[in-house]
Amino acid sequence: MNVLIVESSLELGVLWKRHLERQRVMVTRVETQEAAIFALSAGAYDIIVLDLVLKEGSALAVADFASYRRPEARVIFVTNTSFFSDGSIFSHSPNACAFVQSGTPPEDLAAMVEHYAGGH
Repeated sequence: MNVLIVESSLELGVLWKRHLERQRVMVTRVETQEAAIFALSAGAYDIIVLDLVLKEGSALAVADFASYRRPEARVIFVTNTSFFSDGSIFSHSPNACAFVQSGTPPEDLAAMVEHYAGGH
């Protein structure tokens, strides 16, 4: 299974990456929209863990590019804000499969990654 983590917080991104790697998941971690677009252009991913609020760039632009370039990739949006807390993210991003808080325990996030990857 291949996972792309797009998270501006180095600490949080590394925490998730290490936890997923312990589950034998191949993980690429990037921090910006530009790096995410490059990664999606270069490789295939089953799941994208995407922070809704990036320091550089737009998460929705990353999700939009992924739906075009890698339509099979599902997106788990994470956030520490109340944006889209009404669930409307699912109408804005057709490849969205989950929406969770950034403080979600890494083991719970790993379980969601495994579930939504569909056994890859």
